[in-house]
Amino acid sequence: MLDRIAARRAELDVVEEELAKQLVDVRVERDEFEVAMRALRRISEQIHGDVSPAGLLRGAKVSVGPLREHHWVG
Repeated sequence: MLDRIAARRAELDVVEEELAKQLVDVRVERDEFEVAMRALRRISEQIHGDVSPAGLLRGAKVSVGPLREHHWVG
């Protein structure tokens, strides 16, 4: 009985570690989307004449490359 409990505990530890890594990835991607949304909002404001070109991105670095691919554990 103790062996089964220890084995299950080890399985749960592995799952916990995988989920923690996924959570970090999700938070990073969410932050990247927030930056992109702000940039798009500012571009839209500029197009509509609400913001001067100098204030468009206010020095923010925005990547326009492809989004990351995630390989979730299933």
